[in-house]
Amino acid sequence: MPAYQAVETIADAVVSALEQSSPPVEVIVCDDGSTDGTAAVVERFRERVVLLRKEHGGAASARNCALRAARGDFVAPLDSDDVFLPRRLEALGELAVARPDLDLLSTDVYLEREGETIGRYYAENPFDVTDQRTAIFTSCFVGWPAARRERLLAIGAFDESFVTGEDWDAWIRMVLDGARAGLVEEPLLRYRLRPGSLTSNRPRVLRERVALLEKTARHPALKPSEREALAVVRRRADARASVAEAKQALLGGGSEARRLGFALARCPGAGLRDRLLGLAALLLPRILGRALAARGGSGVSGHRRAKAARDG
Repeated sequence: MPAYQAVETIADAVVSALEQSSPPVEVIVCDDGSTDGTAAVVERFRERVVLLRKEHGGAASARNCALRAARGDFVAPLDSDDVFLPRRLEALGELAVARPDLDLLSTDVYLEREGETIGRYYAENPFDVTDQRTAIFTSCFVGWPAARRERLLAIGAFDESFVTGEDWDAWIRMVLDGARAGLVEEPLLRYRLRPGSLTSNRPRVLRERVALLEKTARHPALKPSEREALAVVRRRADARASVAEAKQALLGGGSEARRLGFALARCPGAGLRDRLLGLAALLLPRILGRALAARGGSGVSGHRRAKAARDG
């Protein structure tokens, strides 16, 4: 469990991991340089929790710190503002026993905002059982999985250069390295959408997704057909990032609106509607900015942003 400035949520996350129907081998929290008392909250559980502390380096760095200290065959990442439902580890353990060939074990996930359930992850992100190698970079169809520790370490663990998407990048590399994923269809994790979270910044998330796909394109194990599929996904991702950046600039009234509008109008993966948006941003940035503001910003709901954080 990576934790940074999580004093308000970390206790719920820790308790949810400890109070599993099938107890974990260990619960490891890596405090990533918090200054808000996060470590003090975790200290209350010191008889049952391993607390690691390090200088602030980002979620991937904290995940790697905890991963290196882990002893279990599988590691089940849990963000400090999410919670496991009581049967999650039991269900994952049953799947691991039934399917020893699997290296990524997932369950369905409740999407929650302000205490209200607003959807389920696999309602919009179907789990793929036929072509997981292509599916994993088209859409992150493994939602918050437990991973076989040795295989995760073998592919280099989490890439610390990513601010977001470091987990998706790791699952891509595991699957391309031969790992298989399995799913328990029961929702057994609550993913809490929070306005201040890293994934709430849509333009940054989408632009980093482009970088993630560009990195994937350099993977030596890709087959020619997979490279072609990846190129299509990458162009679409670039168009989505360009749209989000242009809208953000227009809403902010920044001087970047015209430049980003020009880039969007010329973006190879953009559809006609997005190209027209780019031209409008280039020619009429103030009018378009006011129109977007009147419509409530980008028009993307919190639920859709959650999907966008994982969807290709």
